[in-house]
Amino acid sequence: MRLVFAGTPEVAVPALDALLASDRHEVVAVVTRPDAPAGRGRRLVASPVAQRAEEAGIEVLKPGRPKDPEFLDRLRAIGPDCCPVVAYGALLPKPALDIPAHGWVNLHFSLLPAWRGAAPVQHAILAGDEVTGATTFRIEEGLDSGPVFGVVTEQVRPTDTSGDLLTRLAMAGAGLLAATMDGIADGSLEAVPQPAEGVTSAPKIQVADARLDFGAPALRVDRVVRGCSPAPGAWTTFRGERLKVRAVAPRPERTDLAPGELAVTKSAVHAGTGSYAVELQWVQAQGKRPMAAADWARGVRVASGECLGDGPEPAGA
Repeated sequence: MRLVFAGTPEVAVPALDALLASDRHEVVAVVTRPDAPAGRGRRLVASPVAQRAEEAGIEVLKPGRPKDPEFLDRLRAIGPDCCPVVAYGALLPKPALDIPAHGWVNLHFSLLPAWRGAAPVQHAILAGDEVTGATTFRIEEGLDSGPVFGVVTEQVRPTDTSGDLLTRLAMAGAGLLAATMDGIADGSLEAVPQPAEGVTSAPKIQVADARLDFGAPALRVDRVVRGCSPAPGAWTTFRGERLKVRAVAPRPERTDLAPGELAVTKSAVHAGTGSYAVELQWVQAQGKRPMAAADWARGVRVASGECLGDGPEPAGA
């Protein structure tokens, strides 16, 4: 089939590579989000998918909005048989959906109908799911509600961050998307409607959602830290300033600390929760680089009885 691939971030690149490597299909163009400011200089930078497509010598389309007439006209002129999609980042209007004969086929990083939305991997970790996966489905006008072509499953490991899990799903999902294109091309795959039961939502994680509640059980604190890593980053307050918490480890043997109360030794920093303590492993103070929590505690000279989360949300949070 003639394919036009739609995707934007780094997590979409393995799927693009898998399709470029296929001897059964031709990726004739890529659709991605417009260049965006990045870095301290805030200069415009092409998306990872755009950069990979340019390396491969493929036409790159960067519509401001997928309903722009110029984009729709160009897509019709290219005449794709199917448009595979991975984390494109914009809603596709019906005129675009109607152009390819086999539609637009999305690779979504959950086992649909669970975790429909922008942040399925983060929500799977926040919910304590033990198994997740990836799904290919035909895009329709509803949110992640279209009929399913195929799935792969992936174990959620106890120490997985969202970044860790998404990296594995991107690799497994790349193979699934390529196999889905093969099945559509030879007629061996038919999309099956999603079940009506088991629908859950996975909206984008906001900064406010990533604030740690040390009155919650330790397992909840751990899940929020891992689920919000690398972005937006779990955080709390210390001495009235925001402190990002990059990694923790539950310590069930320690139950003597009140929620948020800190205990510091030469090599470890513990914080109380609503159940047992967690050990802070990596933290990041405002304007600083991430550092080992023990080094941070020595630097700020944590006093006996000081607590995390002891103040209001900092201005600008």
